[in-house]
Amino acid sequence: MNILLTIIQAVQILTAIGMIGLILMQHGKGADAGAAFGGGAGSATLFGASGSANFMSRTTGVLAAVFLACTLGLAYFGNLAPAASRAGSVLETVVPDTPASQIPGASSAPAPAPTAAPGAAVDVPATPATGAAQIPGK
Repeated sequence: MNILLTIIQAVQILTAIGMIGLILMQHGKGADAGAAFGGGAGSATLFGASGSANFMSRTTGVLAAVFLACTLGLAYFGNLAPAASRAGSVLETVVPDTPASQIPGASSAPAPAPTAAPGAAVDVPATPATGAAQIPGK
């Protein structure tokens, strides 16, 4: 199955590169107006007077169809994974807690309690403030 996906992806990449090259070589619609007033090179070209436009546009269309088929094939074969591997969302996976001993630079000892001058009251909340208590007052 991986070989098939690799082949389809290689064909898609080559098709995309071919389409980019052909699209950049084609003349825009404004180039025809210049040729009508004598700016054209004549009909002594490789593909004839209008043969290059027909050849390139048809080849671009064929490459676009191959690119679309490869895209649909990659989407189809990419979704054929077993249902067990797609059981849930990435956001639903549980990350195990890392002990402080495994974190570099962290010590396993608890943080020291804040100290104040003798006789001064220390305002240390027992639990972190949540909700409206986190909004500072004026």
